[in-house]
Amino acid sequence: MAHTAQNDGQLEQNASESTLKPQRIKITRTSDDSDKKSLQMGAKDSEISVPIVYGTIAFWLGRKASESQSHKWTVYVRGATNEDLGVVIKRAVFQLHPSFNNPVRVVEAPPFEISECGWGEFEIAISLFFHNDICEKQLDLYHHLKLYSEDESGPQSTKKPVVVETYNEIVFPDPSEAFYARVQKHPAVIVPRVPVTLNSTAEDLNEKKADTKDHPLNQWFINFSEADELLKLAAARQQERI
Repeated sequence: MAHTAQNDGQLEQNASESTLKPQRIKITRTSDDSDKKSLQMGAKDSEISVPIVYGTIAFWLGRKASESQSHKWTVYVRGATNEDLGVVIKRAVFQLHPSFNNPVRVVEAPPFEISECGWGEFEIAISLFFHNDICEKQLDLYHHLKLYSEDESGPQSTKKPVVVETYNEIVFPDPSEAFYARVQKHPAVIVPRVPVTLNSTAEDLNEKKADTKDHPLNQWFINFSEADELLKLAAARQQERI
């Protein structure tokens, strides 16, 4: 039976809100992961953090709308500044309303998203599964699909979608050496500063390769303008522990 980690809180946002107070979701390793060699940091409470955004974008279909299909929408999990999360997430499972055909949708590779058409709002369960060198727990998230904006009056527009996103930070304490070595230069991941080991140089540890992915819906994603500052604060928090 899969282990799960529950999100203790959510910070849902719409197109007029972009409050950046990330919830820290800590996923501890189980005894089943004990055979994975931990990173020897020479410090207490080392951890790797992954900022994520999950949410929905819904477009009204206008003249093409019918009683049963008024909107086209996409539900997704992405990096905080749209980085590829495939380095951490192995699989995402989206649980839709049971009225949909095949309501349990499994996505095995990024982008972790699905698109559908419908008329009603409902809660979508999202389960994230991580690579074997990270942990065997899954993370369960919940997001309410919104089709209609609560902040605007007047007729709907086919050009401006309803966007609702949540910003969170997944924390992996006591990372394995394999996990650290694989993600240390990835822009989606916040890694602790460690002594120059694992065949790395000081320059390697500070350099982040460009790996930001373009997305056809990128113009509609909420602009987390302070995301870089949040990454820096998280990195500084790591260094304070060393």
